Amino acid sequence: MAILLVGAGGMIGAMLRFLVGTWVQNAADGGFPYGTLTVNAVGCFTIGLVAWLAEARGPLSGSTQAFLVVGLLGGFTTFSAFGIDTVRLLRDGDLLAGSLNVVLQVAVGLSAVVIGLNVANWVQGRLTTG
Repeated sequence: MAILLVGAGGMIGAMLRFLVGTWVQNAADGGFPYGTLTVNAVGCFTIGLVAWLAEARGPLSGSTQAFLVVGLLGGFTTFSAFGIDTVRLLRDGDLLAGSLNVVLQVAVGLSAVVIGLNVANWVQGRLTTG
């Protein structure tokens, strides 16, 4: 059953990654991989929210973790695309853009996780105080 949940979540995550990444990239000008950056930030933010919920409410069930974390978010986040985007920029001789991509992907991704945790904590505080 877990394999089906991972597969279903992965399919949905991959389709969302394609839609969001393509939309952002088409809206942006230039060769910088803004679509990948956006998807990574959204995925990292979401994993921050999920991690907070798991810590606050107790561990996720095996089924929920399989579908949501491994499947959906695993299919949605794009660090494999990040890797190929960076290698292509460097291979094409654009050391500045390749280096900037590495720094931004890591800084934005980690910041988004922290923001996701803080937003979830703030919402929980608002809900409990009425």
